[in-house]
Amino acid sequence: MPNIVLFSGSSHHDLSQKVADRLGLELGKVVTKKFSNQETCVEIGESVRGEDVYIVQSGCGEINDNLMELLIMINACKIASSSRVTAVIPCFPYARQDKKDKSRAPISAKLVANMLSVAGADHIITMDLHASQIQGFFDIAVDNLYAEPAVLKWIKENIPEWKNCIIVSPDAGGAKRLRHPHSWHFLRSCHFPHQQCPI
Repeated sequence: MPNIVLFSGSSHHDLSQKVADRLGLELGKVVTKKFSNQETCVEIGESVRGEDVYIVQSGCGEINDNLMELLIMINACKIASSSRVTAVIPCFPYARQDKKDKSRAPISAKLVANMLSVAGADHIITMDLHASQIQGFFDIAVDNLYAEPAVLKWIKENIPEWKNCIIVSPDAGGAKRLRHPHSWHFLRSCHFPHQQCPI
């Protein structure tokens, strides 16, 4: 059975370290740098031959640089003969561009899905996708995890009057998630159209 090797991209090293600590693993050796023309360079610092590789890289901060770094890391591991590469992407980049909402508009979430597949990813793990149909953009396995159970647990454990909480959603899609019968049913929720938001 292949060993698990966990690498961290530049976007969220602290999160990667917490995952490694939780799993009792050391983070894999990887060096990322920029050439003088600002191209991204990635060097995998250990053998991944036959290994089950996980790369943690979120679509936050310098989104384009982080996405390119992730693609290069995936490809570097794939051509170094890893048995499988899983990209762990807590915040999926370009997820808001999931449909053609005007003429000549791109579907950038589909483009990102294609790039991840072409780079060599075998599996994607992400969280709270902006639209669940993004999973259908892939020809590889996608696990879309939900933060709601952890958030609910935190609310119950840290807010004494949690039954009187009001959860506010920034948009209609978020408001729909709040109305899911098995999650937030015990809390009040409201949705303000953007132009009416009192905040």
